[in-house]
Amino acid sequence: MYICTHTFTRTHSLYLTLSESRIDLILPRIFHFRMVLFMGAITGMETDNEGGEGGEREAVVDYFYVLPEGCIADIVSLTSPRDACRLCMVSTTLRSVAESDTVWERFLPPDYLSVVSPHSLPCTSKKDLFFSLCDRPLLIEQGTKSFSLEKESGKKCYMLSARALSIVWGDTPRYWRWVPLPESRFEDVAELISVCWFEICGNIDIRMLSPSTLYTANLVFKSTMGAYGFEHLPVEATIGLVGGETSMRSVYLDAERGRRLRYRIVPRRLGLYIRNRTVEYETEAPPPREADNDQKVQNHPKERGDGWLEIELGEFFYDGRQEGELEIKVSEVTNGDWKGGLIVQGIEIRPKKG
Repeated sequence: MYICTHTFTRTHSLYLTLSESRIDLILPRIFHFRMVLFMGAITGMETDNEGGEGGEREAVVDYFYVLPEGCIADIVSLTSPRDACRLCMVSTTLRSVAESDTVWERFLPPDYLSVVSPHSLPCTSKKDLFFSLCDRPLLIEQGTKSFSLEKESGKKCYMLSARALSIVWGDTPRYWRWVPLPESRFEDVAELISVCWFEICGNIDIRMLSPSTLYTANLVFKSTMGAYGFEHLPVEATIGLVGGETSMRSVYLDAERGRRLRYRIVPRRLGLYIRNRTVEYETEAPPPREADNDQKVQNHPKERGDGWLEIELGEFFYDGRQEGELEIKVSEVTNGDWKGGLIVQGIEIRPKKG
């Protein structure tokens, strides 16, 4: 007979722990059991009393059928969406549980139904709904914002469209104009014609974000062929709760300057003596070490996967207890230089990676 009493006791104890204890007190036990699930089986002892004195030999015993399905679902839901997808390849038992609505319902934000209408996304399962919200941001609030999920964690992400932002002189055609762009997720975008007072501000209720999460705010924009005024002029970015402390940093909106910092070309003179003549050639020096320019490059725009540019304006940690409006502002109002040639899609607020 198989000796599995000890293992059943341990798994039953783990199930009770999942039901009755705080998650931060049982994470080491869950981590240990996750290793068991990934292996697909654990080694037990088989006793054979037939044949005289009998003996013991090692055998591979699958204990998944001993665990209640609800216990396995609890364990899988305490991992991550990526782990759940990997578990689908371990066994048919785990695939059935890891693809269930019970598991993926817990990967979705608890209040997702207050943002997403069940009829707005025709999905056949909670897993399909999760990945649909990751890959295709959903327009909300009359198309002025978009809602999506970060694929690795299921945390909430938002983008405030240009229409949802407060843009100084934004309604004056002499300074700004509103145009549709096929590559924008919103109906129209704001194109900067020419201003000397550049100021954009966005606000969002802090309670809309996922708790216990470090967020970044990123200006999403493009530069036209005739962009000017931002080449060597930093702009000021601030983020914080209205009426509270704010963090500030200086960033650049000139994409070409950021590229030059990454791949800097330094002319060098190389003299060659040919038939009593010295011929000079210009060569490219090796690009500087990336570590030397990390800080400078970080304050310059980088290209996104969708073809737009973005620059990080700041960070904010939401612990789940704060209340009020999170305000993000980017401005240049001190130098008086004229600037133009930016196309603003919006400000994206998403969890910080790494």
